[in-house]
Amino acid sequence: MLGTQFHVRQCEPKDGPAAYHVCLKTGDAGEDATHLHSDPEALGHIFVGPYLRIEPELAFVLEDAEGICGYALGALDSARFYRAYLDRWLPEIVQRNPAPSGDSAQWNATDKLYYEYHHPKIYYPDAFRDYPSHLHLDLLPRAQGQGNGGRMMATLLERLAQLGSTGVHLAMASTNSRAERFYKKLGFDELARVGAGSERSLYLGRKL
Repeated sequence: MLGTQFHVRQCEPKDGPAAYHVCLKTGDAGEDATHLHSDPEALGHIFVGPYLRIEPELAFVLEDAEGICGYALGALDSARFYRAYLDRWLPEIVQRNPAPSGDSAQWNATDKLYYEYHHPKIYYPDAFRDYPSHLHLDLLPRAQGQGNGGRMMATLLERLAQLGSTGVHLAMASTNSRAERFYKKLGFDELARVGAGSERSLYLGRKL
């Protein structure tokens, strides 16, 4: 939007709800996932909350006059992060959100996330060891197409490099062609495609 001023800054504890909101609004392969989830925090408990808790020094938000409209979240050492995710983050989430029961074919999107809390799926194969860090980046529509994604990525990658990272990877929905073009323009290369159909994920990596 012409004349809009955007500002990248370190994420603060009070920013959690707004970051969760961005996650929900971009959670359907980059589109609004509000209609899919009966629990608006369900996605954020996987893709936002643990990063703010475990590695707040690698959490950045994008802000304009309306408020927070994007984030870039990182983990320096993925193996260490996932251990903390399993040991320090998930137990309280599991306690608050019982696993779904009954026919899994009848589960909705939130049920599937609740199941994942109780049966976490972590994909970090040996082939990714040259890219030990990982990240998530999401922007609301009003912040897209104006260079903000590149600015946020540069901020996070610079911090990761300062902390000694040699490479970073990310996962995204394989159907999100716009995001794929964005990341490849920034020097990310395809590492793997995992899953099938609407559940298929694309993994990209970049050396630092």
